[in-house]
Amino acid sequence: MTTASQPKLDLSPAVIEAARTSKAWPFEEARKLLKRVTAAKIDRPVLFETGYGPSGLPHIGTFGEVARTTMVRTAFRVLSNDEIPTRLLCFSDDMDGMRKIPDNVPDRAFLEPHLHKPLTDVPNPFGGGASSFGAHNNAMLRRFLDTFGFDYEFASATDYYRSGRFDEILLKATEKYQDIMDVMLPTLGAERQATYSPFLPISPTSGRVLYVPMKAVDAKAGTITFDDENGEETTLPVTGGRVKLQWKPDFGARWAALDVDFEMFGKDHLTNASIYDRICEILGGTAPEHFVYELFLDEIGQKISKSKGNGLTIDEWLTYASPESLALYMFTKPKTAKKLYFDVIPKAVDEYFAFAGKLPAMPVEQQLANPVWHIHSGRPPQVDMPVSFTMLLNLVSASNAETKDVLWAFISRHVPGVTAATHPKLDELVGYAIRYFEDFVKPTKVFHAPDEVELAALTALDEKLAQLPADADGSAIQDAVLDVARAIERYQDHNKKSPDGGPGVSVVWFSALYKLLLGQERGPRFGSFVALYGIEETRALIARAIAGELAGAAAEN
Repeated sequence: MTTASQPKLDLSPAVIEAARTSKAWPFEEARKLLKRVTAAKIDRPVLFETGYGPSGLPHIGTFGEVARTTMVRTAFRVLSNDEIPTRLLCFSDDMDGMRKIPDNVPDRAFLEPHLHKPLTDVPNPFGGGASSFGAHNNAMLRRFLDTFGFDYEFASATDYYRSGRFDEILLKATEKYQDIMDVMLPTLGAERQATYSPFLPISPTSGRVLYVPMKAVDAKAGTITFDDENGEETTLPVTGGRVKLQWKPDFGARWAALDVDFEMFGKDHLTNASIYDRICEILGGTAPEHFVYELFLDEIGQKISKSKGNGLTIDEWLTYASPESLALYMFTKPKTAKKLYFDVIPKAVDEYFAFAGKLPAMPVEQQLANPVWHIHSGRPPQVDMPVSFTMLLNLVSASNAETKDVLWAFISRHVPGVTAATHPKLDELVGYAIRYFEDFVKPTKVFHAPDEVELAALTALDEKLAQLPADADGSAIQDAVLDVARAIERYQDHNKKSPDGGPGVSVVWFSALYKLLLGQERGPRFGSFVALYGIEETRALIARAIAGELAGAAAEN
């Protein structure tokens, strides 16, 4: 199923010329692929593939493969002047046996009788209209890919095996059985070698995927013989979905069967890449171009796992930020391991809008290195974001806003003419900020009770702010905040110089302000925050901190 048409590209001579030398990683990968396609004189659509194992709910890493592959596909289209047709196939390995029950299912006992059955034969424990566990997880992935507007075709291993689309390659595998075994056996321990087979029959009696040795492989008849779970010798044709391949041979066989030209996978597959390639070649195919990316880690540095349900889900990210911010996170440094948890969201949001704001003024060669160009397939939207996500979070914190109207009252006063109607993206961000603050910032707020030095500093800051006009801008307010700190030894940084030649201001000052007034370790430029929140409102916040009300209220909660 194709869910969207491919976006129209800017194929001006300047763009194509810049693409030929661009150091952005999608263009580097696309150049390798174009060289391969040209040399092979391929006269069919170039096939990009991504794989998905629906053993658990889809996580963001799965989305990342589709997003990143789409970026390479777009770069390839530019380099080829969009004269070579392309396809993107998102392939689900949903005929794999359910080898363990995921931690994040609602009823583990419900699934226990169905262990080792193909995922599309395991009942759906989640409710809804999906016919099986695998179908439910496939639907979740497709729903998000459709929401983001990817141009892709979805493929189910179950459908391909049972409809006969893999019959030819499976029969070829019986002919090349010993060649495949010669590749696989040296990679296995002695005990595993004794029982290994690239073929996994589906038991006619239990419906389970069986890991059993072959008693015979008959290439002429296209059958395998093995002992079923009940001990009865059984012969099955390898065709028609009665048999599937082990995952390593399956990887290479799929490449050969479908003529895959490009596939990326995580670093955990790197040691097996040569095995996939060799099996693909044994079965008459040409191994695709690869791109190996680093793995995503959870907050404590463990690999994200579908079965564990650690890390972020797609829906969780989209509750607090836009798909574009998620795509930016995928684009940046794909060969560097990155932690993927809630704290990374605000930075990703603000970086996206920063890149988007800079792009129009950039020369063409710099535009092609800008992540936003790749996120939007070369057609980035015009974006005006007058208030950052981080600033909105701090505004929510200071104002205790629970609705958009409260935040918009501050924003409209600070940025005249900006409304929810004129800036729908900002309005969207306001909603994200309220939800993110309530769920992740508010529960961790710890207000610091001011000591004597801090009490004096807050009093001086209040007096300084009182001297400013109500409409003072962020720069003027920031200068006033710095002036207060320069006179206090604790906040002086003698490695810096102030405009008058005295010591500069230490970051300790700003850290103290956020701990005292917002209950947080960090925040945006303080002068800009005060300009947005309001001088009088900030003075009221300072008064509550001096009186001990903020720290006292936090202690009571």
